Amino acid sequence: MPQSSSTAARATAQPLSLAQGRLAALSWGRTDAPTWLALHGWLDNAASFSRLAPRLVEALGIRIVAVDFRGHGHSSHAPAGADYALWDYCNDVLDVMESLGLEQASLIAHSMGAAVACLLAASLPERVERLTLIDGLGALNTPVEETASQLRKGLNAYRRPRSRAPRYPDIENAVAARVAGGVTPVDSMTATPLVERNTQPTADGHVQMRTDSRLLKPSLVRFTPEQVLALLAEINAPVLLIEGEQGILGERAWAVQARQAVNALTRHVLSGGHHLHLEPRAVEKVATVIVGHWDGSQLR
Repeated sequence: MPQSSSTAARATAQPLSLAQGRLAALSWGRTDAPTWLALHGWLDNAASFSRLAPRLVEALGIRIVAVDFRGHGHSSHAPAGADYALWDYCNDVLDVMESLGLEQASLIAHSMGAAVACLLAASLPERVERLTLIDGLGALNTPVEETASQLRKGLNAYRRPRSRAPRYPDIENAVAARVAGGVTPVDSMTATPLVERNTQPTADGHVQMRTDSRLLKPSLVRFTPEQVLALLAEINAPVLLIEGEQGILGERAWAVQARQAVNALTRHVLSGGHHLHLEPRAVEKVATVIVGHWDGSQLR
């Protein structure tokens, strides 16, 4: 999918301030084009789609608005005493839709963002037209018998004082820290856009992370596996699932169950890792699959 001159012209994202300034976003494409909302993963931000979005807006004639979830990127942190439960992010998406005047939206979502997209599509099916999920399906869950243990971990963590935001001498060191400490493997080229959006300069010339440290605390409550499967079964929108060969799903027992629970799911497995939509070597293939799948449908 070679990039034309018009693609290059749209490659620079436009910053947006939404939900009365609470949520930040990046936008690619014409403002009058059909809008897709892009939802990033845990500890990532809107720049997660910085390599994929320019390819899609040109090929599909759409606009992509990638949101920074609360506590991530340039968005505001949750107020004191508030939580970062998965369903709270659903309200972020609904607030963005209200800000943009969208009654219904197509969602393209990665990892935790895919979990949020699934919750919305199951609970408010009239608001979601189609789902494009990237290496994520369903939601992180806890067996029912571990409910008390999960709550105990969460309560104890929330009572501890907040840790200070990490600081680094420069962006290069911040990227190196992300590569070394990431939950899933990621190289420096892939991590750089995420880290650049997630840092801010300090008065002494260093860089400091913007992410709310409370995001690292364990959840107070999670859905049970049975609840997640029941939610997936309620999704009526067509689902395109793109997985990385070295991603988090594969043929793991839970992933197989989750895929089987969805009524209308098309699956593609591509070479790449968990962030394959941001990996320079994999993003073109991801774009090709998405365009090939949806290009023939009626894109509003």
